[in-house]
Amino acid sequence: MKVVPFDEDGFHMDHPRGTVAFNYLLMGDRSKPQENFRYILGRQEGDFHMPRHRHAFEQIRLPLVGDMNLGEQGILHESEIGYFPEGGTYGPQDDPLTDPKQLQLVLQFAGASGLGMGAGRGGGPDNKEAQRERREVREQKLPRARYATTVKFDPARYNYLPVDGQEGVESKFFGAFTERAFRIEHIKIDAGATWVSDDPTARRLLVVLSGTGTAEGSEIGRLAAIQADAGEQLTVTATTELVLHMVAIPPVRLPRVPEEYDIVMSDAPIEFEKPKATV
Repeated sequence: MKVVPFDEDGFHMDHPRGTVAFNYLLMGDRSKPQENFRYILGRQEGDFHMPRHRHAFEQIRLPLVGDMNLGEQGILHESEIGYFPEGGTYGPQDDPLTDPKQLQLVLQFAGASGLGMGAGRGGGPDNKEAQRERREVREQKLPRARYATTVKFDPARYNYLPVDGQEGVESKFFGAFTERAFRIEHIKIDAGATWVSDDPTARRLLVVLSGTGTAEGSEIGRLAAIQADAGEQLTVTATTELVLHMVAIPPVRLPRVPEEYDIVMSDAPIEFEKPKATV
């Protein structure tokens, strides 16, 4: 179990394009690629441009301040949620700097393909090995996309429903995706109420969108992050009404016959050019 308060001074200029500062909220284990993840806040520090590209991992984005230009996929507006499937292409992006600066919540994690999220796919500001690997051109595999495009949804169009057996607690369920069946939800806890989360199979990663309270006895407020692994019981009590953004991620289950994938040459866990070969 991890409960991490938000550190306003925790931003580092760590994006390959040089115009986005990262604040690392939660980090996974790079030695276990199929379980690895990173949860960050990205704050735009200059005009941002990115060619059309795709990733070898899953992404879930939530713009907290400002919109995100997805290129051919349109705009991901402030407070909307975007699911960027592993292997799916998006862009080209062109986002001029705004005032206030654009701020996004970004979760990256290994997908159902089983290709994982290893070295160079979850480093940090002081991870020199990951920084070096990210610059080296090397052969890597990219999964074929399961979805035709980025999946966007507006939380304002969903309804909160009561959580059975937990008075004062409601949830918005946005969906479960891929054969890994990871799910995205918002949890709302009334002031004075307590939410107990106990999932025997899925790791739960949460960020506070609004309100105050305690998680496992530690005080939490806006943008605090919580990690509860499979089998761990999480108890959250609201002092003022709390809204939590949650992604629950079960383990990868590999198929008997590996899926098709592309082989590319890249200097990062993203790919800009046409595939080198197909298997």
